[in-house]
Amino acid sequence: MTAPLTTSPAAPGAGTGPADGNGAAPEPTTPAARFTAGLATTPGRLALATTVAVVACLLLGVTGFLAGSSQSAALRDAQRDAAQLVGTQELRNDLVSADATATNAFLVGGLEPAEARARYEASLSEAAQAVPSLAATARGDGEAADLATISDSVQRYAGLVESARANNRQGFPVGAAYLDQASAALRDEVLPTLDEVSVSTSERVDADMGSVSLAQALLLFVLLGLVALGAVQLWLARRTHRVLNTGLAAASVALLVGGVVATAAVLGGNGVARSVASGPYAATVATSQALSLATDAKSMESFTLIKRGSGADFEESYQTSLASAQDLLDEAGNAVDGDTSSQDLLAAWDAKHAEIRELDDGGDWDAAVEAATSTADDSAGAAFAAFSDSAHAEVEATSTAAVDRLGSASTTALIAGWVALVLGVAGAVAATAGMNVRLKEYR
Repeated sequence: MTAPLTTSPAAPGAGTGPADGNGAAPEPTTPAARFTAGLATTPGRLALATTVAVVACLLLGVTGFLAGSSQSAALRDAQRDAAQLVGTQELRNDLVSADATATNAFLVGGLEPAEARARYEASLSEAAQAVPSLAATARGDGEAADLATISDSVQRYAGLVESARANNRQGFPVGAAYLDQASAALRDEVLPTLDEVSVSTSERVDADMGSVSLAQALLLFVLLGLVALGAVQLWLARRTHRVLNTGLAAASVALLVGGVVATAAVLGGNGVARSVASGPYAATVATSQALSLATDAKSMESFTLIKRGSGADFEESYQTSLASAQDLLDEAGNAVDGDTSSQDLLAAWDAKHAEIRELDDGGDWDAAVEAATSTADDSAGAAFAAFSDSAHAEVEATSTAAVDRLGSASTTALIAGWVALVLGVAGAVAATAGMNVRLKEYR
């Protein structure tokens, strides 16, 4: 009789292999496992290297663009705020000039000279026209509101001056009181407001200049992109034993050019901001402030004579304002080319003022008034006009230089940012094409 067939127990692990029974390793079942398994193969590593190369190119392009565009915006803000500050100070100068002219003309008595009247109206008209435009371009609501209130105060000042003129023409002493009120309204209401606006605008300019330098931090990512692409090329050369990959070489050239352009523009923009801040911009602010102080001193000179023996306080104000103006002009000269023409002209006018004070202190008030109101070539008025013209010319020249240099640097930074972005994208395309050539060898 045949023995029955029996089944042996399966060996341990039997029946657990792949369904196709060819003994291959099981397929990874999780994304992390599949990723790790892919990196174990050359195609997988090439795909990863391709990703790194593309990301490196885009990183350089995007960060180069952000560095250039952000610095461009900061430079543009600095340009606009610097122009706003100069405009505010020029408004102050116009008002102080109008006051100095009106006060000096008051000394003549009766009907003031037509030339003095024309200068007064021109200064006041320029101030009235400047207020709306400055208020419209003010960046803060508070500044716009402050500038708007100045218009009413200027109208009030002009009305008081007209009352002073009308009474002075008729020889009424009350005219001096109206002139005092007008000057007080200007110095107590208008000038402090303008000074506050100037301070806040100056702080914004300083903040804008600081923002310009912040763009340099993004250059670290530009460098990182270059390093990453270089690492990919080095790995590929060692892996494939081929020195040159055309696509990666083109990407490297694109990134190198983009990186150099962005870096040069950003570093150059920062250098321009620093040189402008310590050069023409500083000179503009200092000269404009000096002109305002000197013009105010001119008013004090006239008030000292108007008070006829009781104007010691005005003379003291004159000396204080003049000393500050001289210090500011020294700062302006050091900030640019060391030109001392305005300092010399201011000193020449101060010497004429000393002659006026000598006459008045000697008891010859009429001769002092004549010297103060004369427009002859060798008069105090001509000396002050020469200084004023020189200071105005310097303010115009240095402010134009500052605004132009900031604007040029802003444009350069923006163009450099776009160049970096375009070359970064082009580099990504070239890197992808170059790596695909290697990947096709394994398909």
